[in-house]
Amino acid sequence: MTAGPTIFFEDFFEGQQIEFGAVTVDRDEVIDFARRYDPQPFHIDEEAAKASIFGGLIASGWHTGAMVMRLLCDELMLKASSMGSPGLDQLRWIRPVRPGDTLTLKGKVLTAKASRSKPDRGSVDMSYKVFNQHGELAMTFQAVTMFGRRHPGETNDG
Repeated sequence: MTAGPTIFFEDFFEGQQIEFGAVTVDRDEVIDFARRYDPQPFHIDEEAAKASIFGGLIASGWHTGAMVMRLLCDELMLKASSMGSPGLDQLRWIRPVRPGDTLTLKGKVLTAKASRSKPDRGSVDMSYKVFNQHGELAMTFQAVTMFGRRHPGETNDG
């Protein structure tokens, strides 16, 4: 039996900075993911990738997103009263992600708003930045996530 959530809507406040850990990009996973979901030559074939504008094998942006989602789950969502997300905005793949890169994820709370119509939840709008091991920006996106409230109906004192 798993324990209940320890992070609730009330734990978020505007301007809050959150770090989500790191993941190292594995070459075989890059190729396996791309073969299944994004089989462009620069994702699956090292020789073709060398001849491409990237000069070597790179991860699919969707694979990068999946790795980032795992960081979000491990560091936040599986500990929180997450009720899912209606989607994300402004997704940008800034820099190629390569096998051997170590990616870190940082988030910033833009807004935390209690729902007026559903007192059991609130929404948290966050901007996210993904960096490689050199501190270079690799990916950005913004997402709203709904979180359950610790005490439904109370105001967020943030």
